[in-house]
Amino acid sequence: MKFGSRLLINGALVAGDHTLDVINPATGDVFATVARASRAQAEAAIAAAKKAQPAWDALGWEARSERLQALADAMAQHRDAFIDTMVAEQGKPRREAADEVDYSIAFIRYFAGLRLPHKAFGVAGGRVELRHRPLGVVAGISPWNFPLLIPAAKIAPALMAGNTMVMKPAPTTPILTLMIGELAAGILPPGVLNVITDQNDLGDLLTSHPDIAKVTFTGSTATGRRIMASAAPTLKRLTLELGGNDAAIVLDDVNVEEVAERIFNAAFFNTGQACLAIKRVYVADAIYDAFSEAVARRAREAIVGPGNDPSSRFGPLQNRQQFEKAKHFIEVAHRDGRVIAGGTVVEGPGYFVHPTVVRDIDDTSELVAQEQFCPVLPIIRVADSEDALSRANRSDFGLGGSVWSGDAARAKALAERMQSGTVWVNQHLNFGPEVPLAGAKQSGIGVEWTELGLAEFCQVNVINQAT
Repeated sequence: MKFGSRLLINGALVAGDHTLDVINPATGDVFATVARASRAQAEAAIAAAKKAQPAWDALGWEARSERLQALADAMAQHRDAFIDTMVAEQGKPRREAADEVDYSIAFIRYFAGLRLPHKAFGVAGGRVELRHRPLGVVAGISPWNFPLLIPAAKIAPALMAGNTMVMKPAPTTPILTLMIGELAAGILPPGVLNVITDQNDLGDLLTSHPDIAKVTFTGSTATGRRIMASAAPTLKRLTLELGGNDAAIVLDDVNVEEVAERIFNAAFFNTGQACLAIKRVYVADAIYDAFSEAVARRAREAIVGPGNDPSSRFGPLQNRQQFEKAKHFIEVAHRDGRVIAGGTVVEGPGYFVHPTVVRDIDDTSELVAQEQFCPVLPIIRVADSEDALSRANRSDFGLGGSVWSGDAARAKALAERMQSGTVWVNQHLNFGPEVPLAGAKQSGIGVEWTELGLAEFCQVNVINQAT
C-alpha cells in the first residue's frame, strides 16, 4: 500500500470501508485514492482511544515526551516524502511546503518539551494542590490550508497532556495526516492516536459523541457555530480557531516601498489561504496612491504556477470550491472597486488565480466585510489613524491585525486598541509555538500553543486538604 493511504485505528493500519479520491489542485485531476472511514470505523476509533487513555496517562510526562520526540524523528526521516506529498496535495510551492514540514516537526518537538507540573501552596486552615489532569478522548478536525502543521499542532499537545485522540483531516487534503498516522503506528501504543478520513460526513459524530471530551477545530466561523451546537448537549470542551478578516493599518509616516513589500508578502502568503493573512489594508490618504501602486506592482510581477516549478511564487487555490469563491470575489472587486493588478484567473487546468489588488473600495463591499481567503486584496483609503482603527474594529472578526508606522511607539499605541487576539507592530505573520494564539470576537474560543494551549487539553484538579 502507498505511504499515507490507510486509516489508523487502534494501532492497526486498515483500509477504509469506503475510498476517497484526492485531487492535485495544479491539474484538477485525481492523483491518489486513499481510505475513507465509515461511521462504524469512526466508532471503533473512538472506542480504541477511550480504552487506551488511562494507560497512556499513566506513562507520565517523560515517557510521553519520548514517544512524541520519536514521532518527530520519524517525520524528519521522511521529510522529502512529506514535501512531495504537500506539493501535490495542497498545491503550495516546494519551498513553502518544506517550511511547513519543518515547522510541523518543530511544533511537535516544542510540545514534547513542555510540562505542567503540580503546584502546592498553603491557605488558611489547609493546603492546596493544583494538578492538570487529561480530559480523556480529544477529537481533532483540521482544514486544508496547512494540512500538516495544523494536525501536528493539535496532536502534540493533546497527547502530551495525557489524552488520546481521533484526528480527522479535511477531505481534500487527507494524505499528510494519514502519513503521520502511519508513522505513529510503529511508535505510539495502540489507540493513542487514531486517524480517520471522511467526505465531511463524520464531523457530527465526533462533535456529539458522549465519549469525546474535547473538540479542537480549525476552520470557518460558520462550521465553528455548528460544532458548538453539536457539542452543547455534552458540554464538551472546545478550542475553536475560526475565520479572520485581519486588518493592516498603514500610517502616513512609513517607508512606502518597504512596507508594501512586507504587506504584499503577508497578504498573499499561501495564495491568500491563511486565517492570519492580511485580508484588508487601511492606508492613510497622504500615501494611498503610492502605496496602492507599490503593492499592485508586486502582484503584477508575481509568477503563478504549479508548486513543483521552481519559478512559481504562488501555487493554485487548494480546491474547486475555493476557486469558485475566488472567482466570485474577483467579480465583486470589479464591481465595487478599481482593480489595478490581476483580476483574472489563469487559463488552463488547475485552480490558479492571478494575485489581485483592488483600490477605491470601501467597507460596504463584501470583499472588505467578509473573509475572502483567496488572493484578492482590497486597499481602503482612510482619513487618519482614528478612522482606520474605527473601521478595523467594526468587523465581527478579531483573529489578527497589524499596525505599520515609522514611529514604533505611535504604532504600538494604536495596536493596543485593536480588537484582535494578536496584533503585530511593523510586522505580520510572525508566529511560533512559543507565542499564544487566541481569537477575539467570532474568530475563536480558547488559546492554542505555549503552556496556555497545553493547559487547554487538561482539567484543573484542585485538592484542598485541611491541615
